[in-house]
Amino acid sequence: TIYNAMSIHIAQLPYRGIIEIQGEDKADFLQGLITNDITQVTPEKSIYACLLSPQGRFLFDLFIQEKDGAYLLEAESSRLESLLKKLSLYKLRRKVDLMIRSDLKVFALWGEDLPHQLNLVDESGFTHKDYFMDPRLTDLGARAYLTATPDGFQSATPCDYDLHRLGLGVPEGGRDLIPEKSILLESGMDELNAISWTKGCYMGQELTARTKFRGLVRKRILPVIIHGGIPKEGDPIYSGDQTIGEMRTHNADRGLAILRIDDALDARELDCGNARLEPYIPSWMIIGEA
Repeated sequence: TIYNAMSIHIAQLPYRGIIEIQGEDKADFLQGLITNDITQVTPEKSIYACLLSPQGRFLFDLFIQEKDGAYLLEAESSRLESLLKKLSLYKLRRKVDLMIRSDLKVFALWGEDLPHQLNLVDESGFTHKDYFMDPRLTDLGARAYLTATPDGFQSATPCDYDLHRLGLGVPEGGRDLIPEKSILLESGMDELNAISWTKGCYMGQELTARTKFRGLVRKRILPVIIHGGIPKEGDPIYSGDQTIGEMRTHNADRGLAILRIDDALDARELDCGNARLEPYIPSWMIIGEA
């Protein structure tokens, strides 16, 4: 039963799409590729993970849900074909079938008392029927993969969801996380539950483990409040006359930027184009621990 679902916002995210993975080797196949532990995935639990280059740089961020004996992999829709190609490359002789599910749409839901309204437990990745709590951060809300928009919720836009996400300081694949460039630990992927430190090898593991155990994180993606002008994505950010980072995505007065931590937190104000930026540390983020 959905109680007072009008307190829940729903937005279809057209920039995200779904690949279905079936076949008896599907778990082993994914386990060697992704940063998280596929054995955690059950019909009651979904996970968030990344796929890295062999050099340990970010390629794709993925949500993985198990449904009707198959895995549903959510990734950027504009790069779904290239993800499919990459996965097919690693398939070798494994019994795995891959298919783009263009009939399924990705929905984000957020709002007051959401777990209770959707019969979910307020824990990351908790899954019940079509809906699952966001495995990154339960404050983000829930997700669903459906063929049509469900009734009874308050309709919202991808832009509304974007503001919600940016307000919580959570980066997104392909926009804030740049393929072949971003490093997971600079991007908050550890705190956002994308990495298992106990599973066996996966592609790109070496750099990720080395960064963690040597405490080599000097930069982080931090949320910023924007004052004055409108910064451009990719613009350099200055503290005085020193470049200390660059802008990522933004919406209204909220944005994300990759910044050298010490400089960003010491600075009174940061400049980006004709805008002033005020960085802050969201409650989920752990700074200064290896």
